[in-house]
Amino acid sequence: MTSVGLDIGTSTTKLVISRLKIVRSSGVLSLPRFQIAERELLYASPIYSTPLLSSDEIHTERIWAIVAQEYEQAGIRPADIKSGAVIITGETANKTNAQHILHLLAQRAGDFVVATAGADLEGLLAGKGAGAEQRSLQLRGAVANIDIGGGTANAAIFHRGKLLGTVAFHVGGRLIRIDSTGTILEVSPSIRPWLQSAGYTVQPGDRLSLPQLNEICRAMCRCIMDYLSGRDSCAELAALMIGPPLAAIPSIEEWMVSGGIGQLMTQMPPQSLTDAALHQDIGPLLARAWKELAAEYPVRQIQADQTVRATVIGAGMQSTEISGATVHLDASLLPIRNLPVLKLELSPQLLVQGGGLAEQFDTLMRSGGSLFSLDRSPPFGLALSGTHHLTYPTLQYIADQLYASFTHHFPHSEAMVVICETDVAKALGQSLSRRCAQRLKVICIDQIRVEHGDYIDLGEPISGIMIPVVVKTLAFQAKGRGEESHL
Repeated sequence: MTSVGLDIGTSTTKLVISRLKIVRSSGVLSLPRFQIAERELLYASPIYSTPLLSSDEIHTERIWAIVAQEYEQAGIRPADIKSGAVIITGETANKTNAQHILHLLAQRAGDFVVATAGADLEGLLAGKGAGAEQRSLQLRGAVANIDIGGGTANAAIFHRGKLLGTVAFHVGGRLIRIDSTGTILEVSPSIRPWLQSAGYTVQPGDRLSLPQLNEICRAMCRCIMDYLSGRDSCAELAALMIGPPLAAIPSIEEWMVSGGIGQLMTQMPPQSLTDAALHQDIGPLLARAWKELAAEYPVRQIQADQTVRATVIGAGMQSTEISGATVHLDASLLPIRNLPVLKLELSPQLLVQGGGLAEQFDTLMRSGGSLFSLDRSPPFGLALSGTHHLTYPTLQYIADQLYASFTHHFPHSEAMVVICETDVAKALGQSLSRRCAQRLKVICIDQIRVEHGDYIDLGEPISGIMIPVVVKTLAFQAKGRGEESHL
């Protein structure tokens, strides 16, 4: 299976093509299960500057021209593409025609998983691609990846392989554009509130010295580093932060930097305005500032596995499974394509009265609301693991808490999709349907293994009792280890 990943970022656009080997993992007497046995990176495009028609609009046809040219260079036709990911990141996700580009690429470029990555999702993808998730399995403390590109800095924190949270900032190389004399060419509207609150007067046409530009970049980086390391010394943090802060900041043992700034950190730091304005922006100065300031913090700075390609290096992985032992479904909802998945593991401690199940459901629903579109119905599929040997009262308790949380957070959704690993889907689906009455339609399927962040396609029923399920996973190659880390 040939798979493609495309990242259209604030500053740069890049594409990778992979070949995936799919093998059957179940016995001949079992329901068929398939998994990806091998992943080979076939082709990585050059890094392109993201083409823009104006400050608010992406150049659609030039984006497609890049894709078509790289397909030809790699010897790939759109008909060869069976899965993939198109990700619009940073400030580009806010361009007026971002959705149009996604639909265009989905139509022309193959069978894609299409996702507009907001700050939370972008941080999660980059953190996995940079190797922070894998690294966190090897340490006692948490590992943070800070993906700093042209328009945003997206931090994802992992502990023991699990995502603890994401947080984003208006920090990026293209937010202030300069020339080799230090003249300000452009100031992004998103960074102006912070500049004003921090006491910096920066307008197009102003000429700043190298020390003045360095001071601004150091102040940006220090705000992020203070926050992530638990210090409260950045008074202007609120103007720099995108969205809500983390509920709690864990003790971070290591951090790494990916994105364009992560790549620039591996190069010689700028020594003059001419060096600093190499890309007509403050990117090289941000890289220098982070590198210099890192020694002042009790957090170990390590090199990311991937930098500028951390987000795009993953592409869609597909496996097809059959759900049918005890499904509960409303066929009028099918087929459903490209449904994102969030996962909750049900431990015995959670399943007792007052064990925190309601709080876990609420946390997951809030995460779904921030990661995915609220206009979609259903907004995501909820995967439940740990459902072995459930008693009838426990099943009813799960249905009560799930119904209450979902309808509270998504009052306008017309459908709910639940994915179970074990054969409890029919009973759980019926229990949910009784509670939902006419308010919600319910699909509850079984024998499907998915992970947090997967996408699934649910096909039309087979013989009335089974449905085909395509599981699509954004996956990243761990550098130098021949391992896959799955999202």
